[in-house]
Amino acid sequence: MTGIIEFSGPVLTAADQLRHGLWAVDGQLTFRRPATAPDLVLDGWVIPGLVDAHCHIGLGPGGDVPEDTAEAQALADRDAGTLLVRDAGAVHDTRWLQQRADLPRIIRAGRHIARTRRYLRGFAVEVEPEDLVEAVRKQARAGDGWVKLVGDWIDRDAGDLAASFPAGALKDAIRAAHDEGARVTAHCFAEGTLDDMLDAGIDCIEHGTGLLPRHLPRFVEQGVPIVPTLINIATFPDIAARAEAKFPRYAAHMRSLWARRAERILEAHEAGVAIFAGTDAGSVIGHGRIVDEIQALHAAGLPAAAALDAAGWSARTWLGAESIAEGASADVLLCAEDPRVHLGTLSELQHLVLRGRLVR
Repeated sequence: MTGIIEFSGPVLTAADQLRHGLWAVDGQLTFRRPATAPDLVLDGWVIPGLVDAHCHIGLGPGGDVPEDTAEAQALADRDAGTLLVRDAGAVHDTRWLQQRADLPRIIRAGRHIARTRRYLRGFAVEVEPEDLVEAVRKQARAGDGWVKLVGDWIDRDAGDLAASFPAGALKDAIRAAHDEGARVTAHCFAEGTLDDMLDAGIDCIEHGTGLLPRHLPRFVEQGVPIVPTLINIATFPDIAARAEAKFPRYAAHMRSLWARRAERILEAHEAGVAIFAGTDAGSVIGHGRIVDEIQALHAAGLPAAAALDAAGWSARTWLGAESIAEGASADVLLCAEDPRVHLGTLSELQHLVLRGRLVR
């Protein structure tokens, strides 16, 4: 039994909405005082559990991971305050983790879909353009409403980043996903890849390091958000250094994308493009780093409240998930200070409640 919890501190029902008086009764939130005394009273600023919108629970450096590793990844994310994950591609079938009441909620995307020999080995379903539509349909049916494409990767013959699939194949594939009721997101580093994705009707862009001023009006008009994964983009100089000897053009391109990462995200935010927080944890980036990503968005120029919202209320609304509302699942965090002002308080949570149960 989860019983009754009283939250005695300020409650942030949205980034700009503050109220008092919140309880969890048998796992559900309510603003109505229960007739029975609470079993537990918790103090602190109350916010919804954080969202990691680009995370790979069940993925390791070599691809699939054992169940105990996937469980440890999920626990690390949970303990850092991530209570909702949008999977951005994993080999491991994480449906068993979705059944665990003590682990974050996961919105699955199935496996990455990449061009043959144009992605990390063992990660993706690799296809040629003529097979892209069928692969997308299959992953759309296997996931929870999302499909993940690898939009570009190094072309070793060209010695630089290049689009994975021709524009026509992308349009057909994204149309097929929409027919299946799924949204499509895509890994995109290079500038030109974004044009093809926007033309094809993409629903979200991951990384978006090739963002140029000409793209911004289209992102806004089409309502396409960006998940920058800044703590992953921080690895670009190391990637470039390893590639320098064989692929100097690619190395220079990656350094250039890295150098302009912050200004591009700030320009997008100021233009009205929705920005959501994602760590890209799984292969290179460790799990449990959502607060680092929030801090990185703030360091790039987003106001603290906007950086928090990128992993908070707006992210949950975008994913169709509950936040702090009457009858919603009690998935909340309690902070010592107002996290809209003091992001550092997220690193030292007072309490964490998941499905109405006190985790800590």
